[in-house]
Amino acid sequence: MDKAINSPFRYAGGKFYARNLILQHVPAHKMYIEPFTGGGSIFFAKAKAKNNWLNDLDETLVNVYLHIQNSPEELIAALKGEIATKERHNWYKNIFKPANNLERAQRWYYLNRTSYSGIMNMQNCYWGYGDKYSMRPENWGASILRTSEKLKDVRFTSFDFEKVIDDAPDNAFLFIDPPYYNADQDKFYTCSFSLDDHIRLCKKLKEHSHRLKFMITYDNSKEVWDLYDWAVEIHEKEWNYTISRTDDQKKTSDKTQSITKGARGKGKEIFILNYSDSSVKQLEIPTLEHV
Repeated sequence: MDKAINSPFRYAGGKFYARNLILQHVPAHKMYIEPFTGGGSIFFAKAKAKNNWLNDLDETLVNVYLHIQNSPEELIAALKGEIATKERHNWYKNIFKPANNLERAQRWYYLNRTSYSGIMNMQNCYWGYGDKYSMRPENWGASILRTSEKLKDVRFTSFDFEKVIDDAPDNAFLFIDPPYYNADQDKFYTCSFSLDDHIRLCKKLKEHSHRLKFMITYDNSKEVWDLYDWAVEIHEKEWNYTISRTDDQKKTSDKTQSITKGARGKGKEIFILNYSDSSVKQLEIPTLEHV
């Protein structure tokens, strides 16, 4: 399936709004790898490569991907008849105890689709569904099916990023979207990143830079510029995005919840490349469908 589709998930820090900017820098490739898949917006927004490997340290997330890939009808059946309400969200978050991997996937999917910005750290997993800006439950099944089609023959793992980079075959292209360097990420992610992790990633990429092509998206900070001063190109980018919230979220002083409904913001990042844009054949960008 070469059609571009949306990610099946809402994901904090995802690259939904930056997809077109990112794809303009992606070279043609036969092997595609994401060590930090998250919501996978870039994988879903481009044509599939001959070989694809998606990895994320969050095993619970990978479990959901595997059910969508291999048993979509079972997950659809488990979610059949669901309604998006704050009471149901509370039940899945605080009461429901999954007894198997299918029920784990069911719980994660429901909470992800109905939580503010798709934040899956349970301490900050707030109700955040709205009919005007969220995918309705009656459309979840169709989304799961088209996602399953796109995921055919994709390899999934839940490794530390070092193993993924070490095991990547020569000439593979890696899209790398780690947690921000300067961010309070413990609020958003199940698996967060330490300063040592950022340094490990930089060293590992430099070690393999002679045999792999990679593009990294990072927050635009002096520390990151200094870490990657050996990169071939670094591009400063900016884009618009919109965040919505529901009324219960404005009652908290938490900075992650203090955004007015429909507020527009600016995404500001750097794209780090170990190749020159002008020296490689660019990827053909498909038209996005199923928005």
